[in-house]
Amino acid sequence: MRGLVSYSLYVFCLCLALNGAHAQEPDIMIEDILDSPENVAEDQGAAVEHPDFEPYSASNAVFWEQFTEGWRERWKASNAKKSGSEEFSYIGRWAVEEPTVFPGLKGDKGLVVKDKAAHHAITAKFVEPLDNTDKTLVVQYEVKLQNGLECGGAYLKLLTEDETLHAEEFSDKTSYQVMFGPDKCGATNKVHLIIRRKSPITGEYEEKHLIGGPRASVNKLSNLYTLILNPDQTFEIRINGATSIAGSLLDDTTFNPAFSPPKEIEDPEDSKPDDWVDEETIPDPSQANKPDDWDEDEPYQIPDPDAVKPEDWDESAEEFISDPEAEKPEDWDDEEDGEWIPPLIANPECEEHGCGIWTAPSILNPKFKGKWVQPRIANPDYNGPWKPRSIANPGYYEDYKPSDLEPIGAIGFELWTMQNDILFDNIYVGHSLEEAEKIGNATYIVKFEVEQAEEKASRPKVEEPAGPLTTWEQFKEDPINFSIQQTKMFYTFFQRDPIFAVRTYPETAAVLGIAIVTVLSIFFGTLLTLFSSKPSPAPPKAASESATKAETETVAESADATPTETTAKRRTKKN
Repeated sequence: MRGLVSYSLYVFCLCLALNGAHAQEPDIMIEDILDSPENVAEDQGAAVEHPDFEPYSASNAVFWEQFTEGWRERWKASNAKKSGSEEFSYIGRWAVEEPTVFPGLKGDKGLVVKDKAAHHAITAKFVEPLDNTDKTLVVQYEVKLQNGLECGGAYLKLLTEDETLHAEEFSDKTSYQVMFGPDKCGATNKVHLIIRRKSPITGEYEEKHLIGGPRASVNKLSNLYTLILNPDQTFEIRINGATSIAGSLLDDTTFNPAFSPPKEIEDPEDSKPDDWVDEETIPDPSQANKPDDWDEDEPYQIPDPDAVKPEDWDESAEEFISDPEAEKPEDWDDEEDGEWIPPLIANPECEEHGCGIWTAPSILNPKFKGKWVQPRIANPDYNGPWKPRSIANPGYYEDYKPSDLEPIGAIGFELWTMQNDILFDNIYVGHSLEEAEKIGNATYIVKFEVEQAEEKASRPKVEEPAGPLTTWEQFKEDPINFSIQQTKMFYTFFQRDPIFAVRTYPETAAVLGIAIVTVLSIFFGTLLTLFSSKPSPAPPKAASESATKAETETVAESADATPTETTAKRRTKKN
């Protein structure tokens, strides 16, 4: 019987091995794999190609800067001191260089903030002042935060063309018309749009801040910011070519404060009359005294009078006892640390019933009323909330055309930031949205695609999840359990649908079939051998010799194979 089992297992393993070898056989050679399109594409992605930078000519621009040769003649860094301070000056350094993080085009340089936690200021004057009367104003530039942005600004200013622009160094005191660009510090993250307008009544400037500006992009790729002010008094902000916010400059809810002051204001000289009653309610005079049956001493909760102590409650046993297994630490000093007391543990005798002094659970006190407070009633003399009377605003005027800015003579960056290596590039100021879009398509998109490829190539490779194990791999991990599980599953499905079981588990069906055929072959082969090998009758005188010979043959057969129980019985009868 042992030989049969061993043979069956051998056949089973052989079938699995053949099946596993077939499953693992490669369809193509190694050379074919190396030359496959998928692998070639992956190798090409490993080394990102950087096209050469080619300058772009913006013929209709009022100001166009790509920081090519001669940029030093156009840009001037400031060493002025900030207003109201003799300590803080613009000591931050500037440089024109290629990016070091996710570079784009080869040879493409930009203006870079070089110092952390420093004030930076730099400006470039226009050849001719920009007049935006009845025109479209388009401001567009790229920002690349090579070290991210935790706290700082990356906005630009369009500076007013006046005497101070040419007489003084650029600083926060320099008058500007528009401030535009990203700014982030902590949870604050937005794209600024501030337009300064001068009151024709008072002659004072006021900053108009866009309400709810879009969030800035703070990744390490180049991002394109575009501002559009139209002569129909609408505005639009685009980030990377997509509209982020748009609206009307004349909408009183879009900018704070609105471009046109209110027609009426509160009278600053008005004051509330002495007899003005602004208390809406008063204590009820008819209920001035606390009722006699009002007991303020009644508690909020009382013991439940209907509660009954459980019969198995043991008040003689303590709920917590000293831990009998606790030992005083070796370094415990009774003189310095005091008398050592073992820690308490829950009494094991109280696991199935309560212990200690029993107290009834608390319930809400039906007599509880709390602190008495005199009820209030509506005040018959109530005049309502007081506010100053409105008067005509002496500073009122209507700003019909906020987009008609004062002449602009320069562009400048006046920043403070905790991160360095902020790069600015492809700065456009002009009147043509079409030209700005062409510039973005020709410069930004080409650069951005290369930077994206660089960023993707720098990501750590994520290993693909391993596929399911083949039948042979499952068998190698645990042959015995695998064989048992496969047989059980096959038998379960075979009882319901034999054809489905054979199709689902063909290896198991094959092995079981071979095993059954093997067992039947051995069984019937043994029977055939027994019936076809009867010995010839021997002469009487040689009976003892024949018996000895039959005994010898039986011993010889036992040495070659283990006889079955049926064969042993038949041979016994013969003898």
